[in-house]
Amino acid sequence: MSLAVRDDRLAELMDDPDCDPDALRATLRRFGTINRLVSGWGVVYRTRLRPHLAALGRSAHVLDIGSGGGDLVARLAAAARRDGLEVTWTGIDPDPRAHEVAMARGPIAGASFRRADAATLVAEGRTYDAVLSNHVLHHLGDGLGDFVEESRALSRGIVLHSDIARSRPAYGLYAVGITPFERGTFLRTDGLRSIRRSYTRAELTAALEASSPGAWTVQAPVPFRLLAVGRGRA
Repeated sequence: MSLAVRDDRLAELMDDPDCDPDALRATLRRFGTINRLVSGWGVVYRTRLRPHLAALGRSAHVLDIGSGGGDLVARLAAAARRDGLEVTWTGIDPDPRAHEVAMARGPIAGASFRRADAATLVAEGRTYDAVLSNHVLHHLGDGLGDFVEESRALSRGIVLHSDIARSRPAYGLYAVGITPFERGTFLRTDGLRSIRRSYTRAELTAALEASSPGAWTVQAPVPFRLLAVGRGRA
């Protein structure tokens, strides 16, 4: 197996509508732990999102596209509350199974979840002060260009898309590190497939430039992660 080339032909188990529902729910619930360990959102919040929200000088509304089981919304909402920021959070995901897990979390102060995709919100004329996604870009294939432009159309401020940086060290470390968390879930198989489907920094930069010239920069906020940073056009 080579990681020199992005393998976007791989399908993740959780994307199969007929996958084991118990394993899927367990996977979505355990993402909160995995994301805290590897996603780098603590750094992104402190260096990018919090300064942007604080500078508004008013209450803000943030959208998480592809929010899955809702762990990122819950985490960022708690961080904003600790920092005294007044923020309303919306998480959207078109998958009814993910929406069910997010709703089962119970109330999160200032947050709500909706079964929808970005295109639906664009058609409704919705806009937000910041738009985020986590682990979405590597799923998109030919839909990347439409997705990132929809995210810009929804934001009147910053846009932040976080994902995996494909590399052999990332693959090897994840294969070992996921062992304590994988039982009863798709975390090992899907995580390794996600890495193989993901972009390098140069690849993502080129893909975004092709779809939205001059609109994006791609950074590496923490090891093995990429962050596409753009400005909204709402």
